[in-house]
Amino acid sequence: MHSYLRAVGFHQNMRKSVEKEMLTNMMNYLSNLEVAIDLFENEFVEMTIEIADGMGVKVCGEYGDDGTFYIDYYFPYFQGSSITEQDSIEIDRHVEHESYAGICDDTNLGVSLIFYLQNVAEYLNLRKKNPKYNYHLVSLSGLSLEGRIIMPINRDEKKEKKKEQEENENRKKRNYLIAAAREGDEEAIESLTLEDIDTYSMLSRRIIHEDVLSIVESTFIPYGIECDQYSVIGDILDYRYVTNTITDEKICILEICCNDIYFDVCVNTRDLLGEPAVGRRFKGVVWLQGVLHHK
Repeated sequence: MHSYLRAVGFHQNMRKSVEKEMLTNMMNYLSNLEVAIDLFENEFVEMTIEIADGMGVKVCGEYGDDGTFYIDYYFPYFQGSSITEQDSIEIDRHVEHESYAGICDDTNLGVSLIFYLQNVAEYLNLRKKNPKYNYHLVSLSGLSLEGRIIMPINRDEKKEKKKEQEENENRKKRNYLIAAAREGDEEAIESLTLEDIDTYSMLSRRIIHEDVLSIVESTFIPYGIECDQYSVIGDILDYRYVTNTITDEKICILEICCNDIYFDVCVNTRDLLGEPAVGRRFKGVVWLQGVLHHK
């Protein structure tokens, strides 16, 4: 069983036989079917089973000569509402299946952002028409198995406005230094290193007397050995609830801003600790997914 099925409302663990039966029954909820040709000139079929608005299960495989559909793999999906523009997005195939990872360099994070590609068939069809097409638009989303709602940091409005202006100037300067460092500028690399050392020293002094969650406003850092999983803390901009039409389980969808990255997170209400509200923060581990858009 795919562990992240819980995030879209399939909370109960299932044996392989029950899992196969469930996928067969879910074909009745088929909302879209797209066919493409993969890298090895084989047929690739992507079935979208929508069990709530913008979320469900994608089943990928191929049809045999006798018309029987053979499942290669499946995964739960949740499509985000925000579209982020990136300078460049690279797509790389996974080794085991005809599945793909997206990679983009985000200057706000200073690291490469890796996500699991949702619309594989659409990508394969577009690449066949135009192999050199460069993607720049992506809708990011996260599936979470466990999250909690934490209170916001107490902020003074006047100080916040001044702080925001300073942060914008510092961000522009840091983005310039990161871009220069990628080109091999030694002075930029040294400046970024010294800045990180100063930040570490400041945190070391404050952590003695303060709680870490009152110091760190937001985080977006890789989690574990899976390259597309991240530990996040972000401000809740909006939230809503949807219901899985098959299991009737309730799912919470949170619109999150984290390090100036906007994306949606879905989490089963059974796995969410606390009451969400606009202005509060979400803390949890997410499996990052993305949908590519072409202009």
